Amino acid sequence: MKSKYLLIAVLFVSFSFGAMAQDEISPDRKQAIDSLALEKVRDLSKYISLIGDKATDFSEANRVIDRAVELFMEGSEMGVSSIYHPEINYYPVRQYLQRLMRLNYNKVDIEWYKIQYVSDLERQPDGKYVGVITVFQKFSGYNKEGDLVYQDVTKKDITVYVERKETQIGGRLIGFWDVMLGDIRVKETEKQP
Repeated sequence: MKSKYLLIAVLFVSFSFGAMAQDEISPDRKQAIDSLALEKVRDLSKYISLIGDKATDFSEANRVIDRAVELFMEGSEMGVSSIYHPEINYYPVRQYLQRLMRLNYNKVDIEWYKIQYVSDLERQPDGKYVGVITVFQKFSGYNKEGDLVYQDVTKKDITVYVERKETQIGGRLIGFWDVMLGDIRVKETEKQP
């Protein structure tokens, strides 16, 4: 948690010392932004695991849903797939997380691994930068007896948006680079061997 706040502070400080008109991301700043984006994806992974865990209290799961939604750009969607159905369904982030909380399993384990950038940040005409982080998700659902009844591994691409914003601190206008998550697209789903 400390490292996240340190990264945010670095982003604030490094940007505030640069010219406000500067739209390019320096290599040092890019490294800090990349670290923050990966940290947000790791946070989302923890939130999804907590929300899907049937041992998580209902009010706590709802609190975690609110925290997870804050990581995303408005209007973002998350994909849902199954080894039993070829179609992929997309839901608004909050709806996806609420559905996850209500899954009809006695126990759910969700693990994200191999979290990495697959597309470097590219500047868009509107001044935002966009990149893609890929994750692999292992989903396991268990019945009342504790037997594994469903398991798959899904490769997902997470769109990452980076844009310059401003805030006022101590009467001074400070610029910073903000990192938000976008759509999470399902690339492939396979049965766990």
